[in-house]
Amino acid sequence: MFRPLVLLACTLFHLVSAQAAEFIPKAEQVAENVYAIVGPLGQRSKDNEGSNANFGFIVTTQGVILIDSGASKLGAERIESAIRTVTPQPVRWVINTGSQDHRWLGNDYFAGQGAQISALKRTAATQAEFANQHMQMLTGFLGARLDGTKPLPATTLLEGNETTIELGGETLTLRYTDAHFPGDAWIWLPKRNIMFTGDLVYVDRILGVLPWSSVKNGQKAFHVLEALNPKHIVPGHGSVCDLAKAKRDSGDYEDFLADVIGKAAQDMEPLDATLDKYADLPQFKHLYNYSDLHRANMNRAFVEFESN
Repeated sequence: MFRPLVLLACTLFHLVSAQAAEFIPKAEQVAENVYAIVGPLGQRSKDNEGSNANFGFIVTTQGVILIDSGASKLGAERIESAIRTVTPQPVRWVINTGSQDHRWLGNDYFAGQGAQISALKRTAATQAEFANQHMQMLTGFLGARLDGTKPLPATTLLEGNETTIELGGETLTLRYTDAHFPGDAWIWLPKRNIMFTGDLVYVDRILGVLPWSSVKNGQKAFHVLEALNPKHIVPGHGSVCDLAKAKRDSGDYEDFLADVIGKAAQDMEPLDATLDKYADLPQFKHLYNYSDLHRANMNRAFVEFESN
């Protein structure tokens, strides 16, 4: 389905992060027994093992619940090292929020240590479809640092568009967002008022709208998130934040892409003139990667609304 996009994806993978220093994952406490591991804002690099996203974990009396597993075996090992600074408890459960490489290619490492690997059903299906592409791209990018990495899509499949599960005394609700990537989901901790958004929300860094992203779905999902009014948000990329910041950096941008660019497409306004008109948006220019991604984001939003 997505094979013609391999060359584009390879180009994205090979963008080099301005942050050259080696990235060492660190646990950041969000609430009691709930932690985030915040990745660098820059692009994938050998220094971050291809894992430039955010991850999270919850410490329970029965073991650790890990949210997303990294882009490689080495990336998974680094995530595990960060967890070990907090607790000796083993990772008993891994839950994937998406099917991009850094969300799930560490699954095999944790499964080998006895962890149960879970995801919504469509998330796992997309992981399987993309597995070979991810491995081909990462092999060229990471080389020997990818050794030992085996793609393992989630094996415990969760039914429905929204599912609530109980693990280690914690309640977690997974819901499809289908925004940044097909099968993407968030994880909501209703008793904690904490949201792990997956790639629905970026802060500090501008959203990436890929050829297979859906701005329509992203806007709709963010409005549902907003109604939940989470106290703490662990975004897919960027710092742990509150709802106000998530709205400024992502929700408002999704609204702009849908309500302004989408409307221009539906009104059959000229594409180039529309992109030129909105090239300079002061409210979003502070976001990392703005100059690289904003025009392409508008272009893809325009095409999505134009074709629908």
